[in-house]
Amino acid sequence: QMRLVESGGGLVLAGGSLRLSCAASGRNLRNYAMGWFRQAPGKEREFVAGISVNGGNTDYADSVRGRFTISADNARNTVYLLMNSLKPEDTAVYYCASTPGRPLEWSRGELYPYWGQGTQVTVSS
Repeated sequence: QMRLVESGGGLVLAGGSLRLSCAASGRNLRNYAMGWFRQAPGKEREFVAGISVNGGNTDYADSVRGRFTISADNARNTVYLLMNSLKPEDTAVYYCASTPGRPLEWSRGELYPYWGQGTQVTVSS
């Protein structure tokens, strides 16, 4: 069983930056792919970014490409999401998720069996 705990959310002005962390326990992240998803009030959950921890392959949603960077620290068993140039539309609860190996489609949340509890990100204009 893998446990994921997100941290780093908060309130930030538009144009600012935040770095989210997802600390994993119970399994070594090296054998997993990790994804960040978000859900805004009244909206469906959406894929943000993913990383294959062993191979380093990454994928991003078009809405965050060039602004967000996903990375992994194997020594700390932690995945990060650096968010720059934040916009009010980035406001959401952000979740990290994991799946063994690599998902067939990064954006399909149902392919990730492990999820964190989420961390709130609020971007004010």
